Amino acid sequence: MRHHGRRPDPPPRSLPPVRERTRALLAHRHFQRFIIGVILVNAATLGLETFPAVVEKYGTLLTVIDHVALYIFTAELAAKLYVERSAFVRDPWNVFDTLIVAIAFASTNGGLSVLRALRILRVLRLLSVVPSLRRVVSALLRAMPGMSSIVVLLSLVLYVAAVMATKLYGQTAPDRFGSLPTSLFTLYQTMTGDDWGNIAREVMSRHPTAWIFFTIFILVCTFVVLNLFLAVVVSAMDEENAEERAALEDSTAHIMEDTRSHTQQILNELAELRKEVAELRALREPSPSPAASPAPSPAPSPAAGVKKGRGKRSRSA
Repeated sequence: MRHHGRRPDPPPRSLPPVRERTRALLAHRHFQRFIIGVILVNAATLGLETFPAVVEKYGTLLTVIDHVALYIFTAELAAKLYVERSAFVRDPWNVFDTLIVAIAFASTNGGLSVLRALRILRVLRLLSVVPSLRRVVSALLRAMPGMSSIVVLLSLVLYVAAVMATKLYGQTAPDRFGSLPTSLFTLYQTMTGDDWGNIAREVMSRHPTAWIFFTIFILVCTFVVLNLFLAVVVSAMDEENAEERAALEDSTAHIMEDTRSHTQQILNELAELRKEVAELRALREPSPSPAASPAPSPAPSPAAGVKKGRGKRSRSA
């Protein structure tokens, strides 16, 4: 099951109010920290159960804490299933958590010591809860195809070296290289650096040039092949981080585009609103009527002037 990292989930389109509140609760950072705390407390109680003196004194309390933690994990999964519905089974981390909780229930109800020992698998839920651990696991899963080729190469080198060591040093050190399986185990031990000096000296006591074989083998396996493993894993983690950055940039670009479109829509509506307000004001204010001006007096005619002059002369006479 490959999982290339968890990208940001798109917001639900139209969830009922109860499902929306449940989704917000599950995504809240305080709830995530609470689940991490429950996992750590449960891991501590499972570790304390390995001490007989502690079990004898606080066995009942440890059992109660263990069952409460299991019920909390079950309630969390039930809430996720209620919110996500059919999308729940499409998330590999949800399937992983469900398997862990199912194994925990089987180990609680079973009496076998093997089943009870499987309860510690609940600690692995940290892989799905802590984002940094989730990224590391995703990178390891992504690196599996490249690592498989390196495993084939390492197996080939081990097999060739084991056949050569059995032929060359089988009579000298039968406990180390007496048969092909024994040689494979000895060379694997040499590859890990465990007591390889004593193995080489034991062979070199009869074959002084055996250091050439061990030096070449260690250089090829330890400093070349194992470093290839690290290179593949680091490359996979870089790809994982690049995908997460690209997903975050896409999400940010969509958010910015939506924000710009909403802002422009608000500005357009504001302009229309201002236009309507201006029109309403123009309708409410009466149009100014022209002020009544006095009628212009008619210009005096010449005959009237003559009559007026005659009247003045007669009065003076």
